[in-house]
Amino acid sequence: MSETRAVGVAGRTYPPVTFEIEPERAAAFARSIGADPAAGVPPTFAAVYSLGATAPQLFGDAEAAVDFARLLHAEQEFSWARHPRAGETVTSRGHVASDVSRRGMRFVSFETETTDGAGAPVCRSKALFVIRS
Repeated sequence: MSETRAVGVAGRTYPPVTFEIEPERAAAFARSIGADPAAGVPPTFAAVYSLGATAPQLFGDAEAAVDFARLLHAEQEFSWARHPRAGETVTSRGHVASDVSRRGMRFVSFETETTDGAGAPVCRSKALFVIRS
């Protein structure tokens, strides 16, 4: 039987990050994935304003000790209360939901909650990072 043990920074919450969804940047992202920029902010732009805005805090955390050379972004999931609008400013806060080690690999589950200017939910992001020993 394989041993599973908690390690690292499970439960750690990082400071909120404010992000303006610039219309030009959202439109360029839409074009890059073959979507119509006139249709609004693409759902997958959440990779930028939610996960992309918060994951650098985890990766830059010396105590988290995430080794990029051994990192695999294994899973990604988004759910929305509503989609943001171009020009809107949102705030995302990331936290480490779990950090476990088993069979010589570390599994870090990182979640982000994104809200609008009034504090209402916009998006929730869940990512799983696997770090090989």
